[in-house]
Amino acid sequence: MSVESVVAAPIAKTVPTERVHHGDVFVDEYEWLRDKEDPEVISHLQAENAYTEAQTAHLQGLREKIFEEIKSRTQETDLSVPTRMGDFWYYSRSYEGKQYGVHCRCPIDAAAGATGAAEAAGVTTERTADAADGIDAWTPPRLEADSEIPGEQVLLDSNELAAGHAYFALGAFSVSHDGNLLAYSVDTVGDERYTLRFKDLRSGEPLADEIAGTAPGATWSLDGSHVFYQTVDESWRPDTVWRHRLGATESDVRVFHEPDERYWVSIGSTRSEKYLMIWVGSKITTEGWVLESDNPEGEFRILMPRREGVEYSAEHAVIGGDDRFLILHNDVVDGVKAENFVLAEAPVDDPSNLTLLIGHRDDVRLEDVDAFADHLVLSYRREALTRVAVWPLTASGYGERRELEFDLELFAVGTGANPEWAQPTLRIGLTSFITPMRVFDYVPATGALLLRKEQPVLGGYDANDYEQHRDWAVAADGTRVPISLVWKKGAVAEGEPKPLLLYGYGSYEASMDPSFSVARLSLLDRGMVFAVAHVRGGGEMGRLWYENGKTLTKKNTFTDFVAAARHLIDTGVTAADRMIADGGSAGGLLVGAVANLAPELFRGILANVPFVDPLTSILDPSLPLTVIEWDEWGNPLADKDVYEYMKSYSPYENVEAKDYPAILAVTSLNDTRVLYVEPAKWVAKLRATKTGDAPLLLKTEMSAGHGGVSGRYEKWKEVAFEHAWVLDTVGLAEE
Repeated sequence: MSVESVVAAPIAKTVPTERVHHGDVFVDEYEWLRDKEDPEVISHLQAENAYTEAQTAHLQGLREKIFEEIKSRTQETDLSVPTRMGDFWYYSRSYEGKQYGVHCRCPIDAAAGATGAAEAAGVTTERTADAADGIDAWTPPRLEADSEIPGEQVLLDSNELAAGHAYFALGAFSVSHDGNLLAYSVDTVGDERYTLRFKDLRSGEPLADEIAGTAPGATWSLDGSHVFYQTVDESWRPDTVWRHRLGATESDVRVFHEPDERYWVSIGSTRSEKYLMIWVGSKITTEGWVLESDNPEGEFRILMPRREGVEYSAEHAVIGGDDRFLILHNDVVDGVKAENFVLAEAPVDDPSNLTLLIGHRDDVRLEDVDAFADHLVLSYRREALTRVAVWPLTASGYGERRELEFDLELFAVGTGANPEWAQPTLRIGLTSFITPMRVFDYVPATGALLLRKEQPVLGGYDANDYEQHRDWAVAADGTRVPISLVWKKGAVAEGEPKPLLLYGYGSYEASMDPSFSVARLSLLDRGMVFAVAHVRGGGEMGRLWYENGKTLTKKNTFTDFVAAARHLIDTGVTAADRMIADGGSAGGLLVGAVANLAPELFRGILANVPFVDPLTSILDPSLPLTVIEWDEWGNPLADKDVYEYMKSYSPYENVEAKDYPAILAVTSLNDTRVLYVEPAKWVAKLRATKTGDAPLLLKTEMSAGHGGVSGRYEKWKEVAFEHAWVLDTVGLAEE
């Protein structure tokens, strides 16, 4: 008798609960699953886990094989490219057999000696070539991951901090400006509430100061006497900034509090280290507050007062010898709202006195500006791809902008660690679906692009064995929707529909940019195609791409995904019985809605921490982050139209008695962003309602948060579990 026949599918009991809004009565039979303190709820989740394990027991061998493939392709003992800050090179290490990273540094002089020894031994390095550019002191040393590094200091070993805990996450990791002190925070539950601690890096000893219940960040004052941090309210909204004086016995000082539940708060400093910045933001409005970093006990002053619907950011720069704020904003310019943002400058003592530097373009979405002593770095996107340009600063103002170019059809590029205000190089990262992450130093003075490291992929990986491509689907309203695809050459016969994993997200203006994945190779090498549908609600095609996939246009997100799936079928790339829809969090809402809209297009649905009961959540202001979310989804409490619209697409409320694809839902008990109860209710209702015999599985991590399990080996095991299910569902599981 097989295990599958012994473990029966759990049938959740029904406890009718009425929800009444705007005259509509909805009877929710599974709301009782919300109480995770109820032993019956835990028992039900454990029964679902036992059923899932039984139904996938035949995949154990494949799971182990995929895990070993990921492990064998990963250089487990490795070292990041060192970043120069002050008198040290900072880097992180990973070690074979250890779950977490180790943060280290070594003195610049000692590192130079280590590089010299490596060169003498025949280790290749680019320092000699760089010397001609006058940047020798900024060339990262060639440090060997498996060799002793002179003067190395271990700042923090996350493996030691994680010992004895089922879950571990590092939050803050912030070194004081003089390099003597470290502020760090840890979460050992998964609920994203951290404990902030301090370490004297000169002695290596911990300090007595300890602050519980913080948000993850920490920002030092210029002299290292104070640390600023945030706390969250009962809804997990970062709402308060505190000032802590190291070694003080008095209570910490509350320096800022935001009472409006639509806004969250953050704090940081400018790269110049001259200013501390508090940012207050909703989904559609921002406000900045500023204070000189050398006056930590002073009063923050407002940069520009908030105005509903106006977003802005500010960075300190010195232009022609004068202090300026560079302000990226989407306010009205010349009578037209700058949807894709513009860049302006203003005197630091009169931030509202704006001078336009870069005007609005319909085809370019300005996303960020970074300021350095002698150049600016612009980050933006055009044609659904990220771009980076360097803009020199001259004695008289601004030089000529230069966009960095790459010979790839699809790619993602962005700035890396660049902590110093005055540095002659710019660290950037480049990746694609077929390009392992490459770390470069760009030299603005010469235009040289110097490769510092490429992510090692063991086992003979060759990018030429794979292809990536951009295609376009056409939505019902005529909108062209980009699709990115990657596959292994020759994996399947030409003209034959291929098994395909179609991923989507489509919320919060988040863009799903091309990136390399070692784990994905286990799918591609078995003949699967991986595709991303860049649906509206994301940010790939500019701000209006986002605006046309939120609130009362949210359904465009779902219909765009369906259009992409139909296009892939109609063009012969795949077939309905060979395609899996994949999404997590808000992407879980997407694939949950698509399961109701067009179940016939998919063989399976993979939903990670899925937001599949959105209306129930957004109707409850006491739940974590709900009020903040009203700008994204609308306020169904106050607006009947929003209520009816959300109800019309909510995956949970639209489950019907019809055949659904195979479904695997994965969630975490301690998730504070998308509560486990949403997929638990969804699966319970599907099991009681749907027809057909397609498998329906729920897997709950009993000690994890929104990001799932912690530790790289545990994450690989989770990926292997999901990949094995995907391969089995499309008929590619090995016997």
